[in-house]
Amino acid sequence: MNILILGSGGREHALAWAAHQNPKCDKLIAAPGNAGMASIATLSTLDTNDRGAVVTFCEEEAIDLVIIGPEAPLASGVADRLREAGIAVFGPSRAAAELEASKRFTKEICDAAGAPTAAYAHFTDPASAKAYVAEQGAPIVIKADGLAAGKGVIVAMEDADAFAALDDMFSGAFGEAGAEVVIEEFMTGEEASFFVLCDGEVALPIGTAQDHKRIGEGDTGPNTGGMGAYSPAPVLTEALQAQVMDQIIRPTLSEMAKRGTPYQGVLYAGLMIENGQARLVEYNVRFGDPECQVLMMRLGAQALDAIQAAAEGRLNEAQIHWADDHALTVVMAADGYPGSYARGSVIKGLDALLDDSFHKVFHAGTKEIDGAITANGGRVLNVTARGESLKEARDRAYAMVDDIEWTESVHRRDIGWRALD
Repeated sequence: MNILILGSGGREHALAWAAHQNPKCDKLIAAPGNAGMASIATLSTLDTNDRGAVVTFCEEEAIDLVIIGPEAPLASGVADRLREAGIAVFGPSRAAAELEASKRFTKEICDAAGAPTAAYAHFTDPASAKAYVAEQGAPIVIKADGLAAGKGVIVAMEDADAFAALDDMFSGAFGEAGAEVVIEEFMTGEEASFFVLCDGEVALPIGTAQDHKRIGEGDTGPNTGGMGAYSPAPVLTEALQAQVMDQIIRPTLSEMAKRGTPYQGVLYAGLMIENGQARLVEYNVRFGDPECQVLMMRLGAQALDAIQAAAEGRLNEAQIHWADDHALTVVMAADGYPGSYARGSVIKGLDALLDDSFHKVFHAGTKEIDGAITANGGRVLNVTARGESLKEARDRAYAMVDDIEWTESVHRRDIGWRALD
């Protein structure tokens, strides 16, 4: 089987790694990929948002399956064009991808499906939005309606913070994504992530995880794209997972099908757990990053079989076989992230690390220059390990972190603290 993976981050490296483990993978191409993916895949400069170019490339390279990693190609309709061309693709249609591309759309789906979520209001002008904040009071959550690279959500603990966030959004700080905003009730509890594969009809749960969004230890400081994750998430018990499937996932999929936009791909539900009940925080229409890294570490080669079944509409034939294990990943970011940071610093010591089914460094923002691996982004490395216990996985991951020579980096030392405490 010839496989094309679209994307360049740690999520895509993890997907490529899992696919490469499967004997049915004959040729693997990543566009654009990164320095870490180059050892297992051929890298391409293909424009991943150009629908026509992607289809032509697949026809020329005899691609059997396309796995779309990030949200941008999905929102631009790449999956639609591939399906029209008869090429198997893992990822939802442009219309179905509105579950992530528009916070307002997701809320409307939840209302129609009766799925439990935060109370909200939708606004297109700052004056009425600020009036609503003044009426409701902080803490409150301000969300850019559209795609903002994971940074369009502001948890405002004071009214002044909410007003400032609204000024930023409506003045163009997030581009078109902030032209409309959704203001939500501040939910309390413990956050967790739940992942389901869908083929348009069947939904197959494939795992749970918990992310660490804030830059500082103890979950302090500004939000980021994610500073680490672990799987499974103990807070998502079997009973809670059943509740999520019955009250949130299946009603959502049913409503999407009813509207003529059946969902096919991975559906990532961000949840808030409190008093034994789960409410939806948001949907993402692709794997989380860095949650994907810990899921792929635990799934291994079977991930490709399940992904292919979802793309081909036969998830009723698929099964997931979970080992009784744990995985944890630590994000090493460029110093200054999530603010301004420099590119080009050299990372040493990677070649000396263990590299097997229990130890893996997934590259996120790297570039090879003159034979050296250099930092080429904000989040740069995902240092990932498996173990029989979460503590063992954590200890293995941090042992690798400590052996990496990169002084221009930052990372958290408390990944997994909720579960370990």
